[in-house]
Amino acid sequence: MRVFVTGATGFIGSAVIPELIGAGHQVVGLARTDKAAAALSAAGAEVHHGGLDDLESLRSGAATADGVIHLAYKHDFSDYAGAVATDLRAVETIGAALEGSGKPFVITSGTMILSMLLPPGQTGTEETVARAELPRGGSECLAMALAERGVRTSVVRLSPSVHGEGDKGFVHALIAIARDKGVSAYIGDGTNRWPAVHRLDATRLFRLALEHAPAGSRLHGAGEEGIPFRDIAGVIGRHLNLPVVSIPREEADAHFGFLGAFAGRDNPTSSALTQERLNWRPEHHGLIADLEEGHYFNN
Repeated sequence: MRVFVTGATGFIGSAVIPELIGAGHQVVGLARTDKAAAALSAAGAEVHHGGLDDLESLRSGAATADGVIHLAYKHDFSDYAGAVATDLRAVETIGAALEGSGKPFVITSGTMILSMLLPPGQTGTEETVARAELPRGGSECLAMALAERGVRTSVVRLSPSVHGEGDKGFVHALIAIARDKGVSAYIGDGTNRWPAVHRLDATRLFRLALEHAPAGSRLHGAGEEGIPFRDIAGVIGRHLNLPVVSIPREEADAHFGFLGAFAGRDNPTSSALTQERLNWRPEHHGLIADLEEGHYFNN
């Protein structure tokens, strides 16, 4: 299968490429810069020049592919509404190019959307339906609509922590905040839970979704259903030799910055249906074990 991948040089995308090639697929990666193009070539992928704002490049990349994995996202929390809008336009453009083809189109969302849809404490499942007005909810809803228009769409909701060596995401940010503030903090009693998935388990999930997911599937990239945030803060504090402290919810934004909106969320997430439907089994170690290895604290 000739697979067009956006975000192909990112933390997950750079692992998706060898996963796909190893399974016999040809990979075409979207590249915005010469550096990205060189990385794609070195990984054995074909280069397709363009970016998320270049809708013609997205259309042409999708039109010549047998399937698409859409991983790219503008992680700009200073203009989150703009990032959401850009993602929706990208999904619209790729979806229009694939309409009526029956080809697979895998898009990326996040499990945090579940915390905006469900009562506190309730575990989210793949059957929980997004609302278009929520962040990334519009892209999810559009993907479901495209399934009725001849596109084999699936949505992979990723945990807030996709962990592993080289991770520069939320956990990396929490470590940087702890270093800056001199404490590793959690909110309230810290019992709110974050799901997590190892990067390589997430990578395999994207390949399986491309190959096998039925049209209109919602899939959960959650190797662990929910780790108490206090436990994450505790490991960070111990490795940095910093106090581990509770802060009131009203101080969360001042302490965590852009992560203030997420640090106190309770986001227990089941992947039981995903595992059943795709025979996906998370095999790599969990977030706490990954933190204990120490590589997160080397720089």
